[in-house]
Amino acid sequence: MPSPQSADRPAAEPPERGQVDALISQTQRLRGGIDAVRREAVASAETSDDPRLHWQRAVCELAAHHADDLGEQLGQLLAGLPTSRRAGAGSGTATSVGAEGGTAARGAGTATRVAEDDGADGDGLAAGNGPATPGRVGSAEWNLLTDEVAWTDELFALFGRRPEDGALTLDELPSTLLEEDTGLLTTMVTDCLVDGKPIDGEFRIVRGDDGAVRTVHMMGEPVLDADGCTSSMWAVLRDVSDLRRFRREVHETRDSAHRRRDAARTEHRLAVELQEAVLPPWRGSLRLPQSVPAGPAAPGGGVLDLAGHYLPSSTSSLIGGDWFDAMELPGGRTLLTVGGLTGRGVAATSTMAMLLGAVRGMAVSGAEPGPLMGWLNHLLESSAQPALGSAVCCRYEPASGTLLWSQAGHPAPLLFRDGAGRALRPPEGVLLGAMTDAAYAQTEERLLPGDVLLLHTEGLADRAGARRLLELAPRFAMADTAQDCLRAVLEEFGDKEREDDACVLIARIGS
Repeated sequence: MPSPQSADRPAAEPPERGQVDALISQTQRLRGGIDAVRREAVASAETSDDPRLHWQRAVCELAAHHADDLGEQLGQLLAGLPTSRRAGAGSGTATSVGAEGGTAARGAGTATRVAEDDGADGDGLAAGNGPATPGRVGSAEWNLLTDEVAWTDELFALFGRRPEDGALTLDELPSTLLEEDTGLLTTMVTDCLVDGKPIDGEFRIVRGDDGAVRTVHMMGEPVLDADGCTSSMWAVLRDVSDLRRFRREVHETRDSAHRRRDAARTEHRLAVELQEAVLPPWRGSLRLPQSVPAGPAAPGGGVLDLAGHYLPSSTSSLIGGDWFDAMELPGGRTLLTVGGLTGRGVAATSTMAMLLGAVRGMAVSGAEPGPLMGWLNHLLESSAQPALGSAVCCRYEPASGTLLWSQAGHPAPLLFRDGAGRALRPPEGVLLGAMTDAAYAQTEERLLPGDVLLLHTEGLADRAGARRLLELAPRFAMADTAQDCLRAVLEEFGDKEREDDACVLIARIGS
């Protein structure tokens, strides 16, 4: 039977591919413009000692860096799967750079870019100070000859430091970092001052005013004097905590989606295996009972030619709790049943297996359909996995041609005779699991040779679909086997878009 419909609104549609392509083109044009400005800034800075030109060059480098980041992220959006950014690494040798009381940079080791901010304010809020301003950028220059340090106001704000407290020297700067990141900064500074390598890395600092941990991206390079010796070092520093947090959330969302997808695949496989283990193993037609008990045969009695089919949902990859079954009983009788449970996946399929096993056991013991439904209701109500179910249970006796049947909130069987079809009048019965100690009535129907009985779950056809099923009566009248009747049903309903799984069982009365 259909599962309860979710009241959640549908998820927003992803951006169209054309929109992303347009953004990528705009980013490429922007990157080209930045390169043109950067070339002019580099040429000007190489022929002048004006610190403003070095600042312009640094800003161009920073803009190019983030334009590349934007292009990479748009490419990931277009591909539909974000990828992890590769961490950079560097190494350096401990040394001391000094000239008239110059600054010393000490330390050695292998540096790895810190790509994630797992500090105290991982939620993007500076403790006690509200949301941090995204993209805060400041610059600094450390003069190795005079020990002078120049910081912009933005850099003081980034470090949570008052301008009257003074800027930090290269020796003092590591004191603001988390201990595990100090080696990284030392290596970057050493490589810059000794080997002339540009600085491009990230580390975490503890802000002086509120103690918040922030991730800082630093870009810079040495400034050479007329003799080619390093005279100072400039750098641009940017608070990228929010950017790293957003990137981490994207990665975590991706990983979570992968885990959910893998879990769904596993659940689907288990549900399919469980379903295949309990549903009838036969495919195509089956004749039951295979032997009619000795004694005078009633006029019109005969064996059953059977065919059944399971149709999965077209809107969900999870298996539902629908079933169909036909089974020969002691004394030559035959059990016919179809039904379904709310829910999907392993929980629904395992409960279906429990109910179907109970139906078979009680039917073999001689229970009639009405009492059997009552016990089935009690079993489902006391189950550890509560659910609602609907079912039809029939017992056919070939000697008399009698069909004794009961139902629990389920569509009635359809009877086709002499080129016409009708729904059988159902006895009283409520959904399984809906009411304690519910009583289920049963009724009889006489079947004749050539009759076709069709049992189905709600997922196959609604009320309008049931009328279309009845319109198949002329084709059933011309069919030679139950499999021919089933083929007609599948041609009419097999390609239908259905939200729920469906089962159909057809019994054709032989002579």
